[in-house]
Parts: sequence; C-alpha cells; structure tokens
Amino acid sequence: MRVTLDEVLAVIDAAEKQGKVTVRLHTGDPSVYGAIQEQMDAFQKRGYDYDVTPGVSSCFATAAALQQEYTLPGISQTLIITRGKGRTPVPEAESLKALAAHGATMCIYLSVSMMDDVAKELIAGGYEPSTPVAIVQRASWPDEKIVRGTLADIGEKVKSAGITRQAMIVVSRCLDADYDLSRLYAPEFSHGYRKASK
Repeated sequence: MRVTLDEVLAVIDAAEKQGKVTVRLHTGDPSVYGAIQEQMDAFQKRGYDYDVTPGVSSCFATAAALQQEYTLPGISQTLIITRGKGRTPVPEAESLKALAAHGATMCIYLSVSMMDDVAKELIAGGYEPSTPVAIVQRASWPDEKIVRGTLADIGEKVKSAGITRQAMIVVSRCLDADYDLSRLYAPEFSHGYRKASK
C-alpha cells in the first residue's frame, strides 16, 4: 500500500468538498482482511454517505479454480477463514494451532510466505502430515497458478513454484477424499421444490 489511511481520507475529503463521487476500490471482498472498517468509521464520523459493493473473496475464487466444494458430507461441514500471525497479531484462541483442532476445511489468507511455519503449526494442532493442501496464487487471473501437496511437503513445493504472495492456502480432507452423497438429491428426500419419489 503506497498511501496511509490519512492520505486516502484526504483524497476522499477533497472529492467530497467538490461534490464528487468517490470509488474506493479494493481487491477481492473488502469484508475479509480489507481493513475497510476503519475507513467506514472515518466516513461515518465525517457524515459521508457510502455504499459497500461486495467482491468475490479469494477463498471462493480459489474453490472455483480448484473445482472443489469445501463442505462435503462425512468429511467437513465447516469452513474456517483465517490467517497466520504476521505484523498484525492473531488472538491466541484463534491461532492456526488452536483452529487446527477442529479438523475443518481451512482457507488461510496472507500466509504463503511463511508456509513452513504454517504447516508446522497445523500439524502441531492436530492435522495429520498427510492432510491435503492446495495453494492457488492469483485465483481467477490469467496467470493463476495451482500447487497441490500435503502438509508434509507443501513448503518445498511452494518454494519450487516461486510463490511468495497473492496466494490462498486451502487445507482440507475435501481435497482428496471419498465422501457421502448429499441427501438433497436423494429420491426419498422431500423439500420445497420436489416431493419424495420413493
């Protein structure tokens, strides 16, 4: 980021004084690690009207790139969206090690540059070293890159691929598992659009 929050706000303040409409464009979905709350709070203090237009979060663009559902019956019904600790700390109860105890599908933002540490922390928290991992760099972009492995070997694979940023880490047994079929399409299952046929 080349400018500080105060510098961003100064540009918006100047535009507001001139009666202009300003677009503050974020990459991905601003609601996830977008540092948007502090900007919205500043707008509210200044009395500015604003709208937030959602984007596609990189964790969901990553699912599309992988052609993968994160919640498979009998495997994982929970998706944890998180990041490793870096310059901005993480509450201890939400450390990767603590969250790993759930065994859920995990999408980890802003952490591929410390992949070895991430893998160690996840294994220490309860994931098996053989747990499948997928790294998707620049999901949905023309130069998208996908690297697959396990917690045991993904660090080396990421280094070999030269991936150091702009990548989502997905850790899940969903990436390589036999799963139960959903009951949604079962003939004996009725719902609002279809009566059971058996």
